[in-house]
Amino acid sequence: MRVVFAGTPAFASPALEALARTHEVALVLTQPDRPAGRGLKLAPSHVAATATRLGLPVAKPDSLRSDAVLAQLRAAAPDVMVVAAYGLILPEEALDIPTRGGLNIHASLLPRWRGAAPVHRAILAGDATTGISIMRMEAGLDTGPVLLEKALPIAARDTTGSLTEKLAQMGAEAVVEALSRIDSLTPVVQDPARVTYASKVSKAEARFDWSLPADEIARRVRAFNPAPGAEGQVSGVPLKVWEAEVADTAAMAPGVVSEASGELVVGCGRGALRLLVVQRPGGRRMSAREFLQGKPWPHVSGKHATN
Repeated sequence: MRVVFAGTPAFASPALEALARTHEVALVLTQPDRPAGRGLKLAPSHVAATATRLGLPVAKPDSLRSDAVLAQLRAAAPDVMVVAAYGLILPEEALDIPTRGGLNIHASLLPRWRGAAPVHRAILAGDATTGISIMRMEAGLDTGPVLLEKALPIAARDTTGSLTEKLAQMGAEAVVEALSRIDSLTPVVQDPARVTYASKVSKAEARFDWSLPADEIARRVRAFNPAPGAEGQVSGVPLKVWEAEVADTAAMAPGVVSEASGELVVGCGRGALRLLVVQRPGGRRMSAREFLQGKPWPHVSGKHATN
């Protein structure tokens, strides 16, 4: 098929590569270059870089509503549009152009976790399973009928980063399969009674609240890795925490810090949390043991961590 592909972050790139191997990608749409890095120089999106490497034509419009962009889409004469984490609104005028319609690669088992941050929300909620949904695109937010689903267990140590990588590969395989079976797949209308929404993650959510149970805080550490990073103060020291686990230790009051044998353990609303990988502002990531050896703290049992 002739395909127009629309996507922006790293999650979308494996699907673009898979489609380029199996179909004719007539045009790649991605968001405009954004400032990135310490110098805040304009940099292309991950999908733009992938498309350039593959020698595919790329367009970076601010919107798909302009006559010029719609004309460019019509000129591409696509059979189908495939969308993966594009990040811009797709108006009906654009969705009407492909003769076989549009397919979206969504990183959840719809209708659970419609919206912007399905991987974060699945980990935060303690879901045992997530997956990929290939759905027909409609004007609403992830509302279209589902053509194909692939389930994936969430591993105990999965972070948003590691789980997104797994789902990106699964999404690439699933969309190629969906296109190969597009005439035989039966669209399944989403059950409105099962809908949940995956709202965008805010930095404020990533700040520690030691009154929460230890297992919930551990999920937050995983969910906010690699961004925005779980952070707060531990015994007066500002830290980001990149890896943590529930500690099998005697219960302590929320926020009370104990250090023993090179370990850093913080009491929570229920149970305690062992910090495994931490980072000072402006510093590098390191194990808690290395952190304590590099700058030993005074005995901290009985002191409190603060939000």
